[in-house]
Amino acid sequence: MSAGTYTPRPGAAPLPRMIAAQTALETRMLLRNGEQLLLTVIIPTLLLVLFSAVDIVDTGSGASVDFLAPGILALAVMSTAFTGQAIATGFERRYGVLKRLGASPLPRWALMTAKTLSVLVTEVLQIVLLAVIALALGWSPHGNPLAVLLLLVLGTAAFSGLGLLMAGTLKAEATLAAANLVFLLLLVGGGVIVPLDKFPDAVQSVLGLLPVSALSEGLRDVLQHGASMPWAQAGILAVWAVLGLGAAAKFFRWE
Repeated sequence: MSAGTYTPRPGAAPLPRMIAAQTALETRMLLRNGEQLLLTVIIPTLLLVLFSAVDIVDTGSGASVDFLAPGILALAVMSTAFTGQAIATGFERRYGVLKRLGASPLPRWALMTAKTLSVLVTEVLQIVLLAVIALALGWSPHGNPLAVLLLLVLGTAAFSGLGLLMAGTLKAEATLAAANLVFLLLLVGGGVIVPLDKFPDAVQSVLGLLPVSALSEGLRDVLQHGASMPWAQAGILAVWAVLGLGAAAKFFRWE
């Protein structure tokens, strides 16, 4: 036995392993939080079942679930990438968690990468669950899966940037109130449940530029109407993603 067999080897783990471990931790924390589960799973599921089963909103010709399912998928992305992430990150910042993690061997950009990956993992679980429920309700999706994937990724990037911007600039209590208020407003006016053509003409053009409107309408064009790629909605989401992530990177405060 050599003399150095039990010599400690201090040092940071490889960066991919640190990111993977932090991603797993962030995902577990997200799924164990009751408020997060309410936003990410329960509310979208209830809305999908209720508005598909009861004729409350006129969604046009065809089955209601064909109109509602793409909008609910967009809502699920917004609830996780924007609302849930903004609230969780805001309180982590308030309690000094981010400051301490920022002083660890894990680089700050890697911490944000882990948070984004945990959002993606949660979204996959959401989308699978909601898709199964929608199919059970009679949903008949069609279209290009790659277009759907691109829209979901762009939507996640856009909402993540806006959520991190809010969490990194406002106080935790203000983030909690603002994120929930924005969630409710976009739920009503973002084309998720109520078609945009039900709003006045002067308002439709403005609402169509919102990220949740672009995501829900883009998904609807593909999954309901069979469009190959809704480039206009993808472009809107790309602009929001660049602006949101760029502003978050510039103005995010760790303390």
